[in-house]
Amino acid sequence: FCPSSKTCSVCGEVASAMPLNVREWTCRCGVVHDRDVNAARNILAVGLTVAACGDGVRPPRT
Repeated sequence: FCPSSKTCSVCGEVASAMPLNVREWTCRCGVVHDRDVNAARNILAVGLTVAACGDGVRPPRT
């Protein structure tokens, strides 16, 4: 599982619970995200990482 729509594609900060009706949000780093575009960027990054490094490269949750 990857919380792609609520993870900042710039700094990696994961926003707290976000209802589906929130279509645009601002990260604490100051970047304003369109929820769908941000999710697409994060999914692309995960796919490229898996293609290059294989599965299981995600850091463990703390």
